[in-house]
Amino acid sequence: MEGVPITLSPYDAQWAVLFEQERVRLEAVLAQWLVGPVEHIGSTSVPGLAAKPIIDMMAPVRSLSEAAAAIEVVTVLGYRNGVHRPEEAHYFFKPETDNWWERTHQLHLAEPTSLLWRRRVAFRDALRCRADYRSRYEQLKRDLAHAHGTDLMAYACSKDDFVNEVLGVRHKAEAPSVAGPRETVTLSDT
Repeated sequence: MEGVPITLSPYDAQWAVLFEQERVRLEAVLAQWLVGPVEHIGSTSVPGLAAKPIIDMMAPVRSLSEAAAAIEVVTVLGYRNGVHRPEEAHYFFKPETDNWWERTHQLHLAEPTSLLWRRRVAFRDALRCRADYRSRYEQLKRDLAHAHGTDLMAYACSKDDFVNEVLGVRHKAEAPSVAGPRETVTLSDT
């Protein structure tokens, strides 16, 4: 893939502020489809963790098919509708650019029972709870960014084994149970 090399920025407390501002806007326009609050996911949601500076979010919708009507509403907020796991989510990013490194926000509308939702929320919660996971994950991301240069897909796929280890599953098609939006997942330190 062509583009700029994958680089990580040191954790920035402003990421939480940017998420909160966007959460308020999104929840206002998506209210009729939501079954819970918009969640901040991905590395920018984990205090202390270096990340690509893109605010990743997931909005829990009652039904993916019903939420198709929300696509027009989200695009009015400056998002472009993209394709990422279309069987599990409606995906958006902004600003409207073809270059991933220029994006500031990404949003998935997903059912909270979906594999995508359960894996992303459980992984975020595990990283927030355990400093050893955070430090290992950050080092892995740095190593992979160096190894893969501009190939974002290879970088992302190379993290699967670590994610599976943290989640206590053997394959990326598995996820721990997460009862619903904003419910805390308790993970053992053993």
